[in-house]
Amino acid sequence: MGDMPLVNDDLIADLEARGLIHDSTDREHLRAQVAEGPIGIYYGCDPTADSLHVGNLIGLVMLRRFQDAGHKAIALAGGATGMIGDPSGKSEERNLLDDDTLNHNVACIKEQLGRIVDLDDPQRGVLVDNREWTQPISILEFLRDVGRHVTVNQMLARESIKVRINSEHGISFTEFSYMLLQANDYLHLFDEYGCMIQIGGSDQWGNIISGVDLIRRKRQTAVHAFSWPLLTASDGSKIGKTAGARVWLDPAKTSPYTLRQHMMQTADADVRAQLLTFSLRDVAEIEEIAAAHAEAPHKRLGQRTLATDVVSLVHSPEAAAAAEEAADLLFASDPTGASEQAFETLAAEIPHTRLHVDELDDPINVFVATDLAKSNGDARRTMDQGAYYVNGVSFTANDQLSDQKRLHGKYLLLRKGKKSHHLVELILPA
Repeated sequence: MGDMPLVNDDLIADLEARGLIHDSTDREHLRAQVAEGPIGIYYGCDPTADSLHVGNLIGLVMLRRFQDAGHKAIALAGGATGMIGDPSGKSEERNLLDDDTLNHNVACIKEQLGRIVDLDDPQRGVLVDNREWTQPISILEFLRDVGRHVTVNQMLARESIKVRINSEHGISFTEFSYMLLQANDYLHLFDEYGCMIQIGGSDQWGNIISGVDLIRRKRQTAVHAFSWPLLTASDGSKIGKTAGARVWLDPAKTSPYTLRQHMMQTADADVRAQLLTFSLRDVAEIEEIAAAHAEAPHKRLGQRTLATDVVSLVHSPEAAAAAEEAADLLFASDPTGASEQAFETLAAEIPHTRLHVDELDDPINVFVATDLAKSNGDARRTMDQGAYYVNGVSFTANDQLSDQKRLHGKYLLLRKGKKSHHLVELILPA
């Protein structure tokens, strides 16, 4: 990620232009502090699973923006707070995690974080786990050193607490104490790392501001915080899910190809906002891309740029290129120029069958075996209608599969109509 650049004195203005500041402490003081010199900024996420998801990505990209501008990125894995569960945005209490599960989750998350934020140089970025400083504290010490600085009136006024108190399930004392633990995290990071900014989504604002208040009371120092608007699509749905399932940052859970396809499904109305949120391109370039997209939305320039930038950031530019090539391969009129890596990527994403080369002599059986036909009769009718394609070319009853060019010596890409694809990998004679 290169050497530490000079601090960008216009970073807050850039975030404002991107629409990424919702709530903040004194904006002008924040702007001046960021412009003054390198400071620590932290974003925390509870390791409730062994992978972060697209919903966490905005915070990680925010850390990257500050790191690229010369500031110190502090990524906090909430091993301690993860044992409790944040009540914000939740209708009922989470299941509590044991130490072994938390250790596993934190280790997995560190690897994902390291692809986006530089954690190799501790002067540029660090990953911390709040169990390190929270577990040794006794309950009496915590009540004396933290609890006495926060009034119950303040806590009850927080929106996340009010919602839970008035809900069917109520709120346990365990979850009620969550904001105190998070406030103590900010205090610890201020003392140990010189952290001066905490960030998070707007639903976290009550928890975030509690840390600002605690540091003001205990250290007589003004620190800062800001939140970004909750990321939703133009139809009001939550960003980061596809067909109701999480879109993960772990490639074993959500492949680079699937992540790319998720981004490609972004509605035209949302493309500009998501580019401003997730892309590291400057605002002027994004505005040019958005304008070009608006003129010819059928070319999907905005979605392609968004998909490339996000997959490159989360995985690598090479993974983004392979995912794009594999996706384009599905509808290519001539897939013969595609790389072998594109076929290998595609084999993991679409229906894929290995057949002996001599099975090609009976195309009817091949189309049935690959579920592109329900029966022999269905296969014949589909061929008569010209709805089968092999390697992008129409395939009829007069053609033979054994005559088709084998891509990279072993692949045939079959398609029925516009959407049903199947990749055949041939088992060749020894």
